[in-house]
Parts: sequence; structure tokens; C-alpha cells
Amino acid sequence: MEGTIPLIDPEAVLAHPMTVGKFCYTERDVVLYALGIGACGDDPCDSKELAYVYNEEGQHAVKVLPTFAILYSFGFLERLGTIPGLHFLPSMLLHGEQYLEIYKKLPTNGEIACSSRISQLHDKEKAAVLEIETLCRESQSGEVLCLSRSTVFLRGAGGFSKSNSKLFSYDKRSPSLRPLVKLPVLPSKTAAVTVHEEQTQPNQALLYRLSGDYNPLHSDPEVAKFAGFPRPILHGLCTLGFAVRAVIKHFCNGDPDLVQSIQGRFMLHVFPGETLVTTMWREGNMGRINFLCNVKERSRPVLSGVACLHPSPRL
Repeated sequence: MEGTIPLIDPEAVLAHPMTVGKFCYTERDVVLYALGIGACGDDPCDSKELAYVYNEEGQHAVKVLPTFAILYSFGFLERLGTIPGLHFLPSMLLHGEQYLEIYKKLPTNGEIACSSRISQLHDKEKAAVLEIETLCRESQSGEVLCLSRSTVFLRGAGGFSKSNSKLFSYDKRSPSLRPLVKLPVLPSKTAAVTVHEEQTQPNQALLYRLSGDYNPLHSDPEVAKFAGFPRPILHGLCTLGFAVRAVIKHFCNGDPDLVQSIQGRFMLHVFPGETLVTTMWREGNMGRINFLCNVKERSRPVLSGVACLHPSPRL
């Protein structure tokens, strides 16, 4: 198992240039991802979800769930351990927040060019916090598809700035078409609330990992115990996928192209097999849907987020 690690060198980390990579996928990957976040899990004939995994015209016509675009940036996340000066234990990495802004309908297959960089670095004493920003374009046309921001906590990697008068903090975000919003805590007493309850499968993490997130924290019992969990936990992005899919079912009539942006904060881990209860409500007359996700078995909040919707489907 991993041992002690040297302190992070912030100057070396921030000097690391923007990385350009490619993400290639087919319709099969789109369908596998949809199954990984529970599509048609309760009903294989669900009229609002069958289109994510099957189309009578063939696989090229299946609909792409918006959270699939988060996979585009996985290549950079996998290379975090190669960045000079960035020292951490992979088993102690946790996903903290995720933001996704979609500019164009996601293709069912293709080659995506991804430009990634570290846009934030903070020393929180007991952990280092990184924000990775990725701009994704279609390789052939050069058209921008989406912007992704992933915030990760590197537990045990903080304390690298103790010699300074205050903790190290670096923030160089690129401007976004939509500003980040304050995430919900509880629905107002006057809000019309919609609740979606769905049980994850005991093998949910093993299925979701086939979409590219092979962190052993979600599959290896010994790694999970080393990280402080009694057994492997579900990927935070899988929980987010469940919640956003619930929003699309109840507020978009199953049309994923209505989603413009997604913002989520991971509050607590989920064990595969637990039941997710997603509470959703609209913010006034705006196309903003707030959602809170709780684990039924432990009565604990695990995810808070917002999905901003288009007023009508895009062509």
C-alpha cells in the first residue's frame, strides 16, 4: 500500500502547461454509460429512457445523456499523478464538485479534442483542492461542445504552505457563459416538490467504472478500507448521473438536449445498492431545477445541485 508522500510544490504544479488530449467514443460507449447511471434499471421498457440505450433506427440514433460529456476530461484526471510537484495518494482522491456547461448537442460518436489545465489550487491544511477546467471541441469541425470543471480533494496532501503567513490559494478560472450559482440547501415551503426514488444496484460501481473511471476505491475492498471506508463506494459522478437523469425524466419529458448546464456538490459517499431519493423543484419561472439527493437507508444528504434548462429543444 502507498506510503508517505512529499509535499506539493505549488510553483511546479502551476507551471504545468495546458494539456491537449483526445477522447474517442462510439454509440456503444454512450449506451454503456447510460446503463451505468441506471437508465431503464427499474423498467427496461421505460418510454422516457429507452431512447438512451436503444433506437429502432440503430445505435447511431440513441440519445446522449448530458453528463456523458464529463467523461471527455477523464484523460487529464488520469494523468494528475504525472504533473511535476503534485504529490498525493490516488486512493485518497475524492470528487468534490462538478460543473458542466453544454453549448451544442452532444454527438452519439466522434473524436473530441480536450484542452485541460489546473484552474484552481488551494491548501486546506488537511487536503489539497484542485479544480481542473476542460474545454472540449469536435476534432474535425473545431466547434466548441462543452466546458467542464471538476473539483477534487486530495486528502492528506495539504499543509504544503505552512511556512507562509496564510494558506496558499490560486484561482485563475476562465470566464463562463453562465456564472456559477448558489447551490440549494432545502426547498422553500412554497416550492412545488417532485421526488424520485431509485435503488442503485449492488454492482453499480463495477458497471459504471467501464465508462473509464477505474479508481480502485470503487472496486477494490482493500483500497476502500485503506481510504477509510468499510467497502468500495459508488462514484460521485454516478450519483450525479442518477440525479440528472431524474431531472430529465420529470422536467424534460425525457429529452436530454434541454439541459444547458449542470452544477453539483458531493456531500457524502454512497454505497452501491443503496437507495437514492432525489428531491427536485423549479426556481420560480426560470429554467433552473434545484435538486437534493439523499440516501434512504442512512437518511443522509449525499448530493446538492442545479440543472439549468433551455426553454425548448435545440436542433
